[in-house]
Amino acid sequence: MEIWKDVIDFEGMYQVSNLGNVKSLNRLVIQSNGKKIYLKEKVLKKCCDAFGYVCYQLSKNGKLKNYRGHVLVAIHFLNHTPNGFKLVVDHINNIPSDNRVENLRLLTSHENTYRGRLNLTSKYKGVCWHKGRKMWMSYKNKKHIGYFNTEKEAYNSVLNYEK
Repeated sequence: MEIWKDVIDFEGMYQVSNLGNVKSLNRLVIQSNGKKIYLKEKVLKKCCDAFGYVCYQLSKNGKLKNYRGHVLVAIHFLNHTPNGFKLVVDHINNIPSDNRVENLRLLTSHENTYRGRLNLTSKYKGVCWHKGRKMWMSYKNKKHIGYFNTEKEAYNSVLNYEK
């Protein structure tokens, strides 16, 4: 089921959904020449940037603001507060246009960079699938812990890891 929430700073104008869609709401707009026009509710078309991320342009008082779709979803459904590159929004399935909330997670910038090299496919921090061994691998603070048959076993090893 699609759940909609008002976009912060654009309440009553735009909403974002847990499926990654953005819609413009019914509203009366006064143009710069004083003319009033009525805008009907519609789901905005998805436009992708050069990296494949879905982008939206929201307008308020004649000013445009650009947003990436996954960031809007993370702000409204994962309680993400954009803070530069300290915490970033990651697409779990590596498809940058798939902005469903269940496909997004928050990682540190370092984890996100390291993720690219390790091909993290796990929902757990410190766990990834090792293609060569066909096993789950665990690590903490860049140190290899071991290989495991199940994702949960690998995660438990991260939780119980002592330096």
